[in-house]
Amino acid sequence: MESFDHIPKIEKTKTKKLKIGIVVSKWNKQITNNLLKETIKTLTKYGVKESNISKTEVPGSFELIFASKKIGQKKNIDIVIAIGCIIKGETPHFEYISNSVATGIKDLNLLLQKPVIFGVLTTKNIKQAINRSSGKTNKGQEFAISALEMAKI
Repeated sequence: MESFDHIPKIEKTKTKKLKIGIVVSKWNKQITNNLLKETIKTLTKYGVKESNISKTEVPGSFELIFASKKIGQKKNIDIVIAIGCIIKGETPHFEYISNSVATGIKDLNLLLQKPVIFGVLTTKNIKQAINRSSGKTNKGQEFAISALEMAKI
């Protein structure tokens, strides 16, 4: 996994106050649960109180958009992290969902006055998804670091 040593020190006094809403897809649950666990682990490592992290589950990645908007509209949430996994299949469904989710989350970043982190894996197969959601290559760490970096803006 890429090292985040290049990231400036994150002041734990500031992260302790952060309230983070995580929206996670239940589709490909093995993958998204691993991403969720690593995201929370990294957030708490950098000082975010676990009691300040809320989790909302949605059926699939497409539903991340609506739920992220609803969570992001709450005054007591500083950052939203949308976690999902879309695995390419035999139909164009993958492209439609991937593009829609990316565009939807981009739109939320423009609409809401707070960051919405794109934590959605888009992989060619289950093996890639497992690799990106486990061990040292778990992208959940990157989602958390992105959220903390964006909180400084």
